[in-house]
Amino acid sequence: MKPLSVILALFGLLTVVQPARQLDLPGALLGIVVLLCAVATFQSTAISSFLKIFVGIFSTETIVFGLAVFAGRIGLWPSDYAEYLPPESLPLTVAIFSIIVYLVAHSGAVGQILRIADRYFNADEHDRARVWPFPAFTASERRIGAAMVVFLVLINQAQVGIIVRLNFFNRDLFNAIQNHDAAAFWHQLLFIFTPFAFVYVATTVIEFFTQSMLVIRWRRWLTDHFVARWLARHNHYRISLVAGQTDNPDQRIAEDVYRFINGGSDGSSTAYGIYDFSILLISTVTSLVSFAIVLWGLSRSFILPGTAIAVPGFLFWVALIYAGLGTVIIHLIGRPLIELYFQRQHMEADFRFSLARLREYTEQVSLLNGEDAEKKMVGERFGALIANYLALVYRRMRVTAFTQAFGQLSPIIPYIFTAPFYFARKIELGVMTQTAGAFGHVASALTFFVHYYTYLAAFKSVVDRLNSFDAAIEQAQALSTAGPAHIATAGDPSIVDFEDVTLFLPDGRQTVKTKHLALAGGERVVLSGPSGSGKSTLFRAIAGLWPYGEGRICSPAGIRIMVVPPKPYIPINTLRAAVTYPLVPGSYSDDEIRRTLNDVYLGDLVDDLDREDVWSQRLSSGEQQRIALARALLMRPDWLFLDESTTAVDEKLEAELYAMLAQRLPKTTIMSIGHRSAVVRLHQRHLEMCPEGDHFALRDAVRIAAAE
Repeated sequence: MKPLSVILALFGLLTVVQPARQLDLPGALLGIVVLLCAVATFQSTAISSFLKIFVGIFSTETIVFGLAVFAGRIGLWPSDYAEYLPPESLPLTVAIFSIIVYLVAHSGAVGQILRIADRYFNADEHDRARVWPFPAFTASERRIGAAMVVFLVLINQAQVGIIVRLNFFNRDLFNAIQNHDAAAFWHQLLFIFTPFAFVYVATTVIEFFTQSMLVIRWRRWLTDHFVARWLARHNHYRISLVAGQTDNPDQRIAEDVYRFINGGSDGSSTAYGIYDFSILLISTVTSLVSFAIVLWGLSRSFILPGTAIAVPGFLFWVALIYAGLGTVIIHLIGRPLIELYFQRQHMEADFRFSLARLREYTEQVSLLNGEDAEKKMVGERFGALIANYLALVYRRMRVTAFTQAFGQLSPIIPYIFTAPFYFARKIELGVMTQTAGAFGHVASALTFFVHYYTYLAAFKSVVDRLNSFDAAIEQAQALSTAGPAHIATAGDPSIVDFEDVTLFLPDGRQTVKTKHLALAGGERVVLSGPSGSGKSTLFRAIAGLWPYGEGRICSPAGIRIMVVPPKPYIPINTLRAAVTYPLVPGSYSDDEIRRTLNDVYLGDLVDDLDREDVWSQRLSSGEQQRIALARALLMRPDWLFLDESTTAVDEKLEAELYAMLAQRLPKTTIMSIGHRSAVVRLHQRHLEMCPEGDHFALRDAVRIAAAE
C-alpha cells in the first residue's frame, strides 16, 4: 500500500501544479482529492485486510483513469479515441471511494463485521488454485481470496459501465422510433445493444462461478477456523461452564458462518452476506455516481414547478430528498427486526436440538413412557418459535407495506417533472425515457437501505451471534490458564502430588480442599463420598479441565491421563471407530481390537467392526461402559480415572473387569469413584470426601478409622 500511496502523491502533485499554473482552480480539485487519497492509502496499512483490498482497487483506478484524463488535458490522448476518454469525474469518483472505504474502516459497527471477515484474508496457509486455461498454482489462501475479490469487483464495475451505455442506447433507440429512422433503429439494435447484451450475460456467468468458488473456499476456511478454536484446549467444554453460555455452538458453526459469507443462499431463496453487501454497495455507489452525472446533465435546465427558477441538477436533489426520507422512515419501522432475527435463530436451533436429543435418548423415553412429556416440551419450544415468527410477520408487514408503496411511487416521480417539458416539445421522448431511467438508478442507489433493510437486519443478527460465539471462545481460552497450576516434574515419574489444592464451583463456592496428598504410580485407589461432594470435579481438575480452583498439582512430565465418565461418548460411526476413539480407525490392528473386545467380554461384537450404526442406542449401558474400558486397554494411559464407569454391570462382572485391568495395565495408576462396598474391596487404597465446614476435605479412610 505504501508504494501505491507514493505513486498517488506524485500524480496528485502533477494534477495540482498543471491547472494551478493556468489558474484553473476547479481543474486542481482532482489533484487535491488525489493527494487526500494518497494519505488515506498510506494510512490503510493499519485497517481491515478485507477493506484494504478495496482501497487498493480504487487507488489503482484513480491512477489509471487519472492518467487518461491528464493525457486529455495536455493533448496527448489520441483524437481517434476521443469518445472513449474518461470524464474528469471518474478518477475523482474512485479517489473519493478510496477515502470513504478508509473512513468506513474506523466505524465500530463495521469493525464487528470485519473482525470475523479479516481472519480469512489474513490466512497464511497455502493451497492450490487454478484459473482456466492456465495450469494450477500454489499460493497463500489470503492472496487467492484477495485476487478473487479484485476480479469480482472489476467485473461488477464493468457491468455498471455496460448498464450506463445501455441507458444511452435506450435514448437513441426511442429517438430513432420517434423520428421513424429505420437505419438508426437497426444500427442501435444490432451493433450497440446485441454485443453489449452478450458481454453482460457472459460477465454474469463468470461472476456467478467465481463468486461460488470464493464462497466455498471462504466458508471452508472459516468453518475450519471456528471448529479448531472451539475444540482447542477443551474450549467446547469450558464454554458450557461460563455463565450465560453461548447457545447452540453447532448451529453457529454450521449455519451462521455460511449465512455470514453469502446469507446461506443456495439459489432457492434470496439471502445476503458480507460478500454480497460489499459488492452490492460498490455496485450501488458506482451506479449512483455514474447515473448522478447523467441525471445532473439531463436536468441542469429544469425549473421548479410553477416558477421560473432553474435549479442545476434539479432531479438529482429530488431523488436525494426522496431517498433520505424513505431511509429514515424504514429504519424507524424496521429497527426491531434485528433482535427478532437473533431470537429466531436461537429458537430454531433449540427446537432442532430438542428433536435430536429425543432421537438420541429414544429408548429411555420409551421405557419411561415419556412421550407426553416430550411432546409438551417440544410443543413449548415450537410455540416460542411460532410466537417469534408471528412477531416477525407483523413487523415485516409494516416494512413491506412501506417499501411497496415507496417502490410504486418511485417510477412516477421523474415523469411528473419531465412531462411538462416533453409536452411543451422542449425535450424528445428518448431524453424523457433516459431521464426517467437515470432517475430510477439514482433513486434505487440512494434507497439501498430501504430495499435491503430486512436482509441487513438478518445479517446483523448473524454477525452478533458469531461475535458472541467468538467472545465465548475467548472467555473459555482465558479459563484454560485458570484453576490449579499443573507443574510438570522431572523427579519420580510415578508420583502425583496435591499441594494446597482448593476447588470451587462456577459461582465461587468451595467444594474440595486438601492440604497435601500424594498418589503413587501403579496404585489402585478408590474415592468415595456423598453425592455433590466434588469427586468428579477432582477428576476433571487432575485432567486439567476444571478452571475454578487454586493450588498446585505436580505430575511427571508427559503423563498420559484418561478419564472414563459414567456414560461414555460413542460416535455415530463404525464399531471400530467407537472402540479406537479418540484415535482414528487404523491406529490399532484388528487383532488388537478383537483381543481387547474379548477382554471386556464383548467377543460377540468382533465380527461387527466395520458395521456403521448408532451404537449408543444399539448397545446397552453396560456394553457402552465396557467399550470405554476397551479404549483404556488400547491406549494404556499412565493414569486411568474411572468415574463410576462400571455402575451398569453386575458385581461379579465388575470384579472381573477390575482384575483384567490390573493384569493388562500393571503400570497404570487406577483411581475410581465408587459407592458400592464391593468396589472399595477391589482397590488398595481408600480416599474419602469428608465434610468440613462449607467444603469437603480429601482424607485417607484408613487414617480416619485409626483416629477414631
